[in-house]
Amino acid sequence: MAMLKPREMADRLGITVRTLQEWDRKGIFPAHRTPTNKRYYTEQDYLRYVNGQSSSEEDKRKIVGYARVSTANQKGDLKDQEDFIRQYANAKGIILDEMITDIGSGLNYKRKKWNRLLDEVMQGKIKTIYITYQDRFIRFGYDWFEKLCNQNGTEIVVLNNQETSPNDELVQDVLSILHVFSCRLYGLRKYKHKISEDKELSQK
Repeated sequence: MAMLKPREMADRLGITVRTLQEWDRKGIFPAHRTPTNKRYYTEQDYLRYVNGQSSSEEDKRKIVGYARVSTANQKGDLKDQEDFIRQYANAKGIILDEMITDIGSGLNYKRKKWNRLLDEVMQGKIKTIYITYQDRFIRFGYDWFEKLCNQNGTEIVVLNNQETSPNDELVQDVLSILHVFSCRLYGLRKYKHKISEDKELSQK
């Protein structure tokens, strides 16, 4: 279990170390002690505090796996992700409450299953999310969503199995971005041309 120093915990909670020490003395947020009497905290302490939950309440939160591919013809890749997460969980003695499999681009912020998962995160219902690679959760902006989850007491565990992140997906996503920007550039040029043809506008 990871140990957090008082400074690390204070930074997470947005308070000073002195305030944290005062909370410990008053029993508001008790610290653990090392054999040399130094304060320390655990990840579980942090998760319980930000959710205002006791240990028994926290245990009711779900542990889920999340796997994603861009298209339906990548179901083999989706199965590989699911198997990898389940194998990891089994090896660690972790029981998954749910395995979420999703089909949709990593650039798509309207994925129903993904949004439903985020809703549950913000409702304090999710304890841990296991993913095989960061881009399986979201292609860009992963750090922001990880912070959102952490602020709601949810930990995202990235297993860093790059083999479950198909290279062709990245190519497709980059091409999609280029297409959007090229369309916008074309629109701006067309708009500029119309302005140049409008005598009233060109004289202003």
